[in-house]
This record gives sequence, C-alpha cells and structure tokens, in this order.
Amino acid sequence: MNKKQLEKRMDFFALVIVVSLISLAYYYARPRRYPKKLPPGPYPFPIVGNMFQLGERPNRSITKLAKTYGPLMSLRFGSLLTVVVSSPEMAREVLQKYDHVFSSRFVADAWEAFDHHTISVAFLPVGDRWRRMRKVFREVMLSTPRLDGSQDVRQKMIKSLYDYLHECSKSGKVMNIGEAAFITTINLTSVTMFSGEVVNFDVNATTKFKEIFMSLTSVSGKPNLSDYFPLLKPFDVQGLRHKMEFHFGQLLGMFDGIINERLKEMRRSPGSSKKNDMLDALLEFSEDKENELSMNDVKHLLLDLFVAGSDTTSSTTEWAVTELLLHPDKLAKAKQELKTVVGEKRQVLETDIPNLPYLDAVIKETYRLHPVGPFLIPRRIEEDAEVNGCFIPKGTQIFVNVWSIHRDKKIWPNPEAFEPERFLSSNIDYKGQDFELLPFGSGRRVCPGIPLAHRMLHMMVGTFIHQFDWKFEPGVTREQVDITEKFGLAMHKAIPLKAIPIKT
Repeated sequence: MNKKQLEKRMDFFALVIVVSLISLAYYYARPRRYPKKLPPGPYPFPIVGNMFQLGERPNRSITKLAKTYGPLMSLRFGSLLTVVVSSPEMAREVLQKYDHVFSSRFVADAWEAFDHHTISVAFLPVGDRWRRMRKVFREVMLSTPRLDGSQDVRQKMIKSLYDYLHECSKSGKVMNIGEAAFITTINLTSVTMFSGEVVNFDVNATTKFKEIFMSLTSVSGKPNLSDYFPLLKPFDVQGLRHKMEFHFGQLLGMFDGIINERLKEMRRSPGSSKKNDMLDALLEFSEDKENELSMNDVKHLLLDLFVAGSDTTSSTTEWAVTELLLHPDKLAKAKQELKTVVGEKRQVLETDIPNLPYLDAVIKETYRLHPVGPFLIPRRIEEDAEVNGCFIPKGTQIFVNVWSIHRDKKIWPNPEAFEPERFLSSNIDYKGQDFELLPFGSGRRVCPGIPLAHRMLHMMVGTFIHQFDWKFEPGVTREQVDITEKFGLAMHKAIPLKAIPIKT
C-alpha cells in the first residue's frame, strides 16, 4: 500500500469516526420526553440546541431570552438541559426552599484537572467530606479572629499600593487600574495565606503570574464541547482540561514549595517559626488525624481561595473605580466620607470599614451592576423536582441569573444607572439573605470567602480614591471610556481602565 492510499484510508477512518460521533451526539442530544412540562424556552436546534444563541456575552443574551420566556426558562446546550432562574422569587425557591435538592454542583470538565473537584469546597457534593472542608474554611482559614490577626500584614500590601499610586502621581504615569488591583489582590491573598507577597508592581515580575490567571479565566469561560456532549469527554477535543492541568500544575507546584519550606522551618526551630497565618493553621489542623486533612487537601484548599478570590476581587475593584471616575459627584461623596472618617494623612484601615457607609454603598452598587459571576457557579439537580408548576429532571444544570436579577427594573428603579445612594436607606446586603442582591450566592453553597473579600475590596477601593484625584489617559474623555464587559470566570472590563492619579 503506497503513501497516497494510506492517507486516503486514514482520511476515510477519520470521516467514519467523526460521522459516528455526530450520530451518537445527535442520539444523546435529541429532545427527550418527560412526564410533565419543562419550563418554557426557545426552540432547541438539532444536536447543538441553543448554543449558538449565547453569543460572546451570554449574560446579556440569556437575560434577553428570559424577558420572553419568563423567570424559569429551559435551554439546551448539546445534550445538557439547563434551567435558568431569573427572578428573586425563583432564586429563593431554588437556593432556599429547595436548597437540599439543588445543592449539588455541575462540574465542568476542565475543573476536573488534578481531581480538583474531589477536594474543592466549590464542587464537592454536599456530604460529610464537604461539611468537613467547609468547616476548615470557616473556622480555620477565614474565621474573624484569624482575619483580625492577619490585618497588619494586609495593611503593608495596602501601603505598597498607596506608594505605587504616589509614584505614578509624581511621574504623571498612566497606570492600568485593573493590573494594579490584580497585583494588590494577589498579594493581600498571599500574605493572608502564607505571610509572603508573590508579585510586585514591576511589570516583568508580574507578567508570568498574571498570564496564569488570565489563562485560567479564559479556559473557564470558554464553552466546552465535553460539557455539552459527554460522549466527547474522554477526547478533550478542545484541549481545555489539558490547559487547566498545566496552569493548576504551576500553582500547585508553587504551593508545594511554600509548604515544604514552612515544614523545614518548623522542624529546624519548633515554635519560634510560627507565623499564625492560614498555612500555619492548616498544617496544625492536618496534624490531628481525626480531621482527615492531607497535604494534597491543603494545597487544593489554598488553590480554591487563590483562584476564586483573586480574580473576582480585582475585577470588582476595577469596576468600582471605573464607575466612580465616570460619576464625579459619587466620587466626591466617597472622598469626603473618607476624609471625615479617616482624615487627610493616614491610610484606610480595616477597622474603618464599619464607619464608611457610603463606601459600602459604592461596593454594593458595583456588585449589583457588575456581578463577577453572572450565573454564579452552576448547580446540578440530583433528583426530579417541580418548581413553579414546571418539571425539572434529574441531571439538569441550573443557572441563577444574578446579572438579570440585579438589573430588573421591577426591583431596582433606574437599574442601568450607578446610584450608590439606593443602598443608604436600604438594609439589603450581599451576604446571601437578600435575593435581590446575590453576587456570592445563597443557601448552603454561599461563597465562604465573603469575609476576606469584604475587607480587601473596601480597603483597595478606599485607597485608590482617598488621597488621589484622577484624570483619564491623554486623548480619552469620560464619554469615550468603554464599559463593555468580557465574559469569563470573572466578568472583566473588556478594555482595561487606564488613568493618571493626582495626589491631593
């Protein structure tokens, strides 16, 4: 058999495989018959379902569809049935009333890299292991005494941000707000976890680390055929799980080195090397065999907090500063409050946060307009259920469309406007009890990182505006600032905000 014949035969076999996979995909993706009526939704096309109706910004396209089909809507992505919840009433049904039925997670194929889903608090099914890991987060890593005890090291990172803003002010440098927020968030997280910063404001030192996070965000935000057609999962046809494994490997390797160094210090000088950070607490907790916490568990818990907290907090900071710069009257109110409470010269402290209601309103309004996870982390129903008279079958993926809820004009007057004042006379908070504002989710799956995010976000936004005025980069007017969002693991600004700080 010559080379040309061999190539033809290989092409034939490839064609047979593709046709077979498509046929099987069609078989599994075909609409199924259910004993009761599903929630209403747009017609799903053969094989692909409603995938092509998502577009580049699914938060907007799905919200538009929900206006036609209602607050409980069904969509089909390949063979995956998805139900979208788009009102506070329906969110309360799913996240509170029937939380026990809807508490499992849909685990995207990429997040199975390094078996992260078998350890991560975000993805573990509710059960004894999940409760144990959740307890570690709440009582060991993110308890109030633990966070109070580490506020001094976070203050040093806030001082580094202030110093960088001051230097840019003196030189008239145009700075990337999102990048500065990212670096500060990474360092606030890392000093809280293991008492050391990992990046600085030098561009070259930061590039590699930022590339890892941007790649993770990109991979997480891409539609994955393996999720929509489970038949394709073993093949990883888009290579997304492979890419996630590569980046997870980089971060886990870094944590491995930090943990090994800490253990060496502890063996060299027991007691004297104690830093009283999260890593010390986790290592001490893991020594008790009854807690069943391995070194691999420790690394993945650190990965959970590092990945989930850093990108989302820095993105929210950039959105908050953007909105304030676009609304000088709101910026003036926030600055005046800071000057009254904090004074003209000293830095913002974590202990100042309860005395800054307008800054808190700015944060809440930013979460409302720009929720970092527009659909939260998708859930998966583990048994048939009925909600609002509609049948939801076992295995269905659940989106809670907080982006739509946060912009619903029935709930929020003038919903597209940035108006922090709406929260000054309201008790609505973002900690999971108020279903009109759900940036962190609700119920037993509410994000455990709220206490740390709360501290970091207020400190960063306060530092950006307290002693600085701002002007946009040359040639850009307020009207020209792009506020388009980019869909991904976190909802970033598509075009980074660049501006020049002016010391006041």
